Parts: sequence; structure tokens; C-alpha cells
Amino acid sequence: MSARRRNGTIVIVAAALAIGLSAAGAEARPVVGFPSDYSAGTIVISQSARKLYLVLDSRSAIAYPVAVAKPGKEWSGFARVDGKYVEPAWAPPTVVKRDHPELPDLIPGGSPHNPMGARAITLDRDEVAIHGTTAAMRPSVGTAASYGCIRMYNEDVIDLYDRVSVGAPVVMVR
Repeated sequence: MSARRRNGTIVIVAAALAIGLSAAGAEARPVVGFPSDYSAGTIVISQSARKLYLVLDSRSAIAYPVAVAKPGKEWSGFARVDGKYVEPAWAPPTVVKRDHPELPDLIPGGSPHNPMGARAITLDRDEVAIHGTTAAMRPSVGTAASYGCIRMYNEDVIDLYDRVSVGAPVVMVR
């Protein structure tokens, strides 16, 4: 830690790298008690709690609110992170296109209408990702709203993206 004086006030500056955050505009994510046998770096998604937990150690995790799959679209079990993408383009999966034929075949990355948002963390399951969201879909976080993907606030998926690696284990529990 270091202390700096700004306009007569002492400001404490934490060693941001030690906690995995950049100093510019970073907000601390809540660390919660999370007793488990999962190894550090495991992503645990609770369908019922509508939370994603990034395991830090055998007693704690970072908690993020998420939107989970709507009834009939849920999945459970184990997966692994198989890719990480910044502002990815999105092509609606067949099931989504069937329900919403008005959607274009492709929405470019960075578009304010792209439901993947700022980042996508793909899993080794068919067309399933942990991803950000559009401004219009922010209210869906905390609900059961997706076709199987895990939807996060953009600021949270950016934080998670920076913390996880390809190959990280992912567990979906009820």
C-alpha cells in the first residue's frame, strides 16, 4: 500500500495487482464465505441463487449476480472454459433464431445490440457461454432468462474475464 496526499487529504492506494484489479476505475467485487472442495479458479454457477462464484480458496469466492437459463433450457454438471473473446460477434443459435426470426443472422462485435456484450467466455458445451449483456437486457441479470448461457453485467464479465484462464473448470449446480 502507499499513501498519497491530494488536496490536503491522504488517499490510501492499495496494491491493485495483488488483488487482481487494475487501479483505474476498478471496483472490488464482493468476496463471500464459500466453503467448498473446489480448487481455486473454479467457476461455480448456482442456478437457484442466480450467482456465479469464482473460487478463491477452500473458504471463499468472489460472487457475481447472473441471469441463468430459463425453465427448460437449464443445464447442469461440469464444463471447461474453451475460449475468451473481446467484443465478439454473435450469430443467434438455431433455437433462438426459431423463436425470434426477426433477429439478423449476425450482430457485429461492439454493437449496442449485441447480446454478448463486452466479453464472452465460451464453454466446451454446444453454444454456451458466460457473457456480458446489452443496456436493454441489464434488468434480466438476477433472473432466469437465457437459452443456456450465463449473462452478466459487462463490468462483471470483464472482471471475470481478466481472472480466469482457458481450461478453467466450470460447475453448474441447481
